[in-house]
Amino acid sequence: MWMCIAVFLLWMRSGGCTEKANTSDLIEYTAADFYEKLHSGKMMFIYFEHQVSPTISLFLVELGKSADALQDYGVLVGKVNCNKELVHTYCTEERALHTAFLFRGGKEFLGFDLDTVFDVNSIVSEVLFAILREEVKYVHTDTDLLAMEKAVRRKKDIVLGYVRSLGTQEHRSMMETAYVYGSKYQFILITGGPVLKHLGVNELSHSSRVWFLHCTTPKSSERCPLTRMRKPLSTLSLHSFLQLMEAPLVTEVYEDPSSVQLPQFPYQQTPQVFLFSRPATKHLDLDTATTLAWRLRGLALLVLVHRQSPAVKTPSEYNAAYRLPEKSSEVKYLTLQVLDEVLELFKNQDNEEEDEDEGVEEDDEDTHFGKLDDEVAMSFYESRGNLLDMDLIIQLTSNNFHATVVQSSLTVVLFYLRWDAVSMSCLSSFIEVAEILEVSSDSDVQMCAVDCGEWTDLCAAQPGGSLPFQPITTFPSILLLRPQQTAQHYRGMLGSEALYRFIVLSQPESPALLSTQEEVTSFLQVPHAELAGYKPGRVLGLFRTQTHTGVPLFTEAANSLRGEVLSGLLTDGLAEKWAAEHTVDLPALLVFPSWKTHTHPSILSLSTSAEELLSHINTALLHPLPELTVENLPSFLSLGKALLLLFVGEEEDEIGQRQNQALVEEMRGVVALGGGKMERYLACWIHLGRTPAGMSVLGSYLGSMPPLPALVLTHLPSGDEIYQYPPNTPIVASSVLQWLQRIEGGTESAAGMLGEDSWPPNAYFYDFLKAMDMQESNSTQQHPPEGEVEEEEEDEEDVNIEEHVMLKEATDSSSSVPTSDPDTHSEL
Repeated sequence: MWMCIAVFLLWMRSGGCTEKANTSDLIEYTAADFYEKLHSGKMMFIYFEHQVSPTISLFLVELGKSADALQDYGVLVGKVNCNKELVHTYCTEERALHTAFLFRGGKEFLGFDLDTVFDVNSIVSEVLFAILREEVKYVHTDTDLLAMEKAVRRKKDIVLGYVRSLGTQEHRSMMETAYVYGSKYQFILITGGPVLKHLGVNELSHSSRVWFLHCTTPKSSERCPLTRMRKPLSTLSLHSFLQLMEAPLVTEVYEDPSSVQLPQFPYQQTPQVFLFSRPATKHLDLDTATTLAWRLRGLALLVLVHRQSPAVKTPSEYNAAYRLPEKSSEVKYLTLQVLDEVLELFKNQDNEEEDEDEGVEEDDEDTHFGKLDDEVAMSFYESRGNLLDMDLIIQLTSNNFHATVVQSSLTVVLFYLRWDAVSMSCLSSFIEVAEILEVSSDSDVQMCAVDCGEWTDLCAAQPGGSLPFQPITTFPSILLLRPQQTAQHYRGMLGSEALYRFIVLSQPESPALLSTQEEVTSFLQVPHAELAGYKPGRVLGLFRTQTHTGVPLFTEAANSLRGEVLSGLLTDGLAEKWAAEHTVDLPALLVFPSWKTHTHPSILSLSTSAEELLSHINTALLHPLPELTVENLPSFLSLGKALLLLFVGEEEDEIGQRQNQALVEEMRGVVALGGGKMERYLACWIHLGRTPAGMSVLGSYLGSMPPLPALVLTHLPSGDEIYQYPPNTPIVASSVLQWLQRIEGGTESAAGMLGEDSWPPNAYFYDFLKAMDMQESNSTQQHPPEGEVEEEEEDEEDVNIEEHVMLKEATDSSSSVPTSDPDTHSEL
């Protein structure tokens, strides 16, 4: 009886009975009515009407339509006319003009911007989503999904729904079903993210999906087996699907298929598949039926017919049969050779609408096949028809290499492979830089390229030869070559802006010999006109004489920093003057980071080695609280420190700017208050307005977007754990330090884990290493060591005997369908 009521309720909500609605259907509450129902604790979804515009009028129509739907879920829907009845706060605040409010337990529960509740579907779905926020979980990554599977293992099954966006008919269907079945199943909603790849869904697909995860099934595998709902997502189709998931996996009967009762409610629209079993192979046939039943789950019901009963009249030549719901009691008999024949039969019975959807998705997948495994490859694939203008690039070969390099004081060479997507994308940026340098009349830089797929001898030149570089082993690679000097590797971003900046900063001598006060002033203050306001760091070396033993160490460190930092050398009286002004003894180094004024440099003493000196300079150039961007993140990760990372949102007004500035200042307080304890951490922050990529980073860290600001500790040298500072807790320096102490003490729980740095082939046919290993293995098996030949021949005899026994067993059970891997039902 309860089941019938549930079906009727879902049918009513899915549009089985529809009535025209208008604003007159919407209940208008007086202030007294509103307060009475509010204090009674009832759930209410109320709009406080001020001035009625065309947009508001359309919203009120949709709000009226949603009243009946939400009433079934215990939510009263109505409006309060603020022109007639004054409700304190809601009729006086400007925010209420474009906001509808949900009240629960006698107080405001949540406010909805009218842009998010624009029609009856979005109103019902968003309100139910808010009510069920504790019951319906949201996952973003496969790690989150695995954690949910472990949490409900042997307790509940999972209903996992993917909707392209919230507020749609599909979202409403998920929420209405979750309201009815929420106590029985664990509902999970996804709208995108890395978890889709695990589920085999193309993110470009516009169709919604539902999966049923059988977590109460006693299976030995770590993951819950899953079944995909093949019909388009609606309230009724989802209800039918859930009912089908509760059907027995295999039903055993001892009568002829034509005599088997038709499926009863709620399975009356489900096909039946019959397999026949012989007494001699009873257990084997049951295993086969179970395997096939898992693969048919959601498509058909499986019935195992035991031939040992005299009531079974079906000729022995048939080993399977099926019955379709629209064909009444007609049973069709088959002789199958493989299980896939049954699967194909019922997959072809899917409705045409799903076939069209899948066809569109397949087209999408074909269209984006060039995406391969990253965005760079996709970008190259999409622009594959555009020919690159190579007029400004000199093509280097083994024949012209030396003659070309000596013609310029600086030659920038790109080593690339024409078939590599990253190489070709870098070549495009390389050409852009060449075009910019061409405009600069004073530039003495020549841009060259080497196709290493064609000139392998040039790229694979061995050390000790005439070439000033080591063999090129990574592609693309960019080298800066100067006559009679060792090649300089470019290790920055491959975009045109970063490469151009590096080339411009590489042109001056490093270090530049500064002999007058005017040259020093110009070195420190005058920005590069070509860099459009970019301010590089600067380093001054102060030495008593140019022949001082420390000058070669400083020169070596300066050459390593060339292209990133400008360096200058002061000697004699000018060096003594600068040393006196800054109260230092010679020799000394003055470091002027880009984030400091030139009047307050960091002072370093001379180190015993160039490597140590370089490390000290880099530390002095490092901002105590840097803002992370896509460009500088790799350099900060290379420090090997744990990131104490603050995420702040984009400011909407001056108040937001002040709040973000206060948060950054508080983080500076953490660094200052922590002192030496903070050496192991790199305190930093990301502005999500200037670096939108940070949103996906934060989402991947925690599985979903937390409220901002958010403070996390990640990239720990000791492990992959990610810790989140307690949300909704004020970020105060002392509290942050106590939180770090709890993490060090092992009393704080991790909020997530970093993903594995795994880059598997995009498709099995790209796994060339595996193919090579298989060939090598086959070759080893074909040519065994001589001493093992006799032993292997004896083993072969044993194997042949076992194979003979297995073949005999298979022959005895030829009337049944061959067995298959019992775990093949898992779509994971």
